[in-house]
Amino acid sequence: EKVLDFLYGLCKYYEGQHMVASSAAGDTLSSIKDKVYSLAAETALPVDDYKAWLTSFSADTILKGIDKLSDFLFGQLGLEFGSNAVITNGRIFVVDDGDSFLNEDLGLLESMEYELRTKYIHEIIEEVEWAGVDPDYLTSKFYSDITMLVSSSMSIRERPSERAHFEILNAEYSAIKLNSMNSSVHIDAVIDPLSPAGQKLSPLLRILSQQIQPSMRIVLNPISSLADLPLKNYYRFVLPSMDDFSSTDFSVHGPKAFFSNMPLSKTLTMNIDVPEPWLVEPVVAIHDLDNILLENLGDVRTLQAVYELEALLLTGHCMEKDREPPRGLQFILGTKQRPHLVDTLVMSNLGYWQMKVSPGVWYLQLAPGRSADLYELPSKLIAIDSLRGKLLHIEVQKKKGKEHEDLLNADDDNHVQEKTDLKDARQGETINIFSVASGHLYERFLKIMILSVLKKTERPVKFWFIKNYLSPQFKDVIPHMALEYGFEYELITYKWPTWLHKQKEKQRIIWAYKILFLDVIFPLSLRKVIFVDADQIVRTDMGELYDMDLKGRPLAYTPFCDNNKEMDGYRFWKQGFWKDHLRGRPYHISALYVVDLAKFRQTAAGDNLRVVYETLSKDPNSLSNLDQDLPNYAQHTVPIFSLPQEWLWCESWCGNATKAQAKTIDLCNNPMTKEPKLQGAKRIVPEWVDFDAEARHFTARILGENVEEIAEAIPPSSESDAPKPDHDDSSQDAKDEL
Repeated sequence: EKVLDFLYGLCKYYEGQHMVASSAAGDTLSSIKDKVYSLAAETALPVDDYKAWLTSFSADTILKGIDKLSDFLFGQLGLEFGSNAVITNGRIFVVDDGDSFLNEDLGLLESMEYELRTKYIHEIIEEVEWAGVDPDYLTSKFYSDITMLVSSSMSIRERPSERAHFEILNAEYSAIKLNSMNSSVHIDAVIDPLSPAGQKLSPLLRILSQQIQPSMRIVLNPISSLADLPLKNYYRFVLPSMDDFSSTDFSVHGPKAFFSNMPLSKTLTMNIDVPEPWLVEPVVAIHDLDNILLENLGDVRTLQAVYELEALLLTGHCMEKDREPPRGLQFILGTKQRPHLVDTLVMSNLGYWQMKVSPGVWYLQLAPGRSADLYELPSKLIAIDSLRGKLLHIEVQKKKGKEHEDLLNADDDNHVQEKTDLKDARQGETINIFSVASGHLYERFLKIMILSVLKKTERPVKFWFIKNYLSPQFKDVIPHMALEYGFEYELITYKWPTWLHKQKEKQRIIWAYKILFLDVIFPLSLRKVIFVDADQIVRTDMGELYDMDLKGRPLAYTPFCDNNKEMDGYRFWKQGFWKDHLRGRPYHISALYVVDLAKFRQTAAGDNLRVVYETLSKDPNSLSNLDQDLPNYAQHTVPIFSLPQEWLWCESWCGNATKAQAKTIDLCNNPMTKEPKLQGAKRIVPEWVDFDAEARHFTARILGENVEEIAEAIPPSSESDAPKPDHDDSSQDAKDEL
């Protein structure tokens, strides 16, 4: 504060005496020296030090320095004569009223600059190994100077102005003006009210208006003509406040969003838009959040859902020194006592990696095995100390003598047999089955699929479910179901990377999760997994499929049947683009497939699929059946082993002649009849009714409800609108989104 007071007084003196008035050089220097000594004494700074320093320079030297600084300020930075500005880390802030800029403002600016920009640069610089630099020079001043230079250089690359001149806009008839007396802040905003960005910005402006009472001008700037309404959802913004914490019992009430006057007969879907480092999930929801039909909820016609911040993300980019990303490099994260709690591998896509964490101190290191054998990386201490998660940039290098060895060694396949001791004494290697469901209807199908697998399979079974879209009800029931029927399960998740083109429709996001992240969504110890659609019925021991030799290929799918000639007009892969692209290869169905995860990772199949996806997904006419089209399109680079036809039977495509040999039955949609799925299940699969009754009775017993209530929770009218995990050429009814 002493230095700031000193500088402020000196600048005001110089402005008044030597910028406005003219003086001789000698007089100027003499008067400046006297003022420096006077101000130093007034602010309790060491006057003798200033005298010693100033007397060591001649008048010409000091004036040349002042001229050089003036040229820099006015010529290169573009400041106007007599203007007030603050320069920090290469950024220029023009102060309109110099008298209103206080020492506290400078302290706040310094704090914000450090937290938002300089802090991360400083952390990276501290980790740099300064080869060839004398250790005696590596002082705090050295690091501070380097940080200043780097942050200033980065600021030069930013846009040249922090301001836009909105005053030139003619907004007489399209602006909303809010005048606030004595406001120190004015906000200008130009919004397209029918854009997704405008939908999000509007509540932020409302919050700013409430919190800081600025004067505000909002200019509405819609697109002049639209072929289609760009907004197809209702959006609410919530912001935590201190009022969310009770002063009496310290309970957390949490911020709330309210939707009122919603359409009663329209099927709605609830989604939540959260910061990128957050993993959020519903924890309380009686009704199906994927298929909200208010007219079916009785006289009240209201529902509520509670969401919870489940975890934060630790993400990063890893590079070899002066080389490309070390794709397939494996990391583990844990504590000193338990060093391996979670793991992941590095993608070739930008060297990206991701782990799920909670606040605390963690240790990141290379996984034992080939990664630790070939590469060097000291154990890194990582502190997760905010809700922003953390982004790390890691550089690794190969050990001496290992420079030419390949990390993805096809011979390095140390298979670990998984055994378990379950209720019904199943013996042998565990069979891992992966599935995904969203909405109460498909969770009902999922329970039936689980029962059908367990009734036919003799070995231990572990189910893997994508956690993102499961209802709270299913997550409450599945632990009891696992205990009752003697199986293991695990809920897994992976946050969509920001650099990968994201799907907007919820159903297409679910399809993408079936194929895009297979190499990273499972623990590295898992060597093989079978995907089974939620609406399938298994009629054989899945151990046969699990043990099948895939001939060195990472994926195995069943080709579409050709038996039912009535469907020839719908076999799009037999004509046009697909016929030319496949060049005689079969087009496979994605309702059942096997993933050799060891081979999948060794061949970087996940990286290859993501590259193909990124190329195709930006075209709205590509990947209409995303999880099915992508592996079929990419099978020239990610080869597919074609399973025998009996492994997946579907009435629509296969016909009844081969039904008796079916090892699994898929309730795929029929684009000709469009028969509702529940109706088709009861007609096609005789045992489906018994499985359904068993699952419903079990669910009712666990939830303390009767069977009729469980059935009524899935109204028949929701079937046609429910998310469809299989594919057809029929159009889905449009659904609005909350």
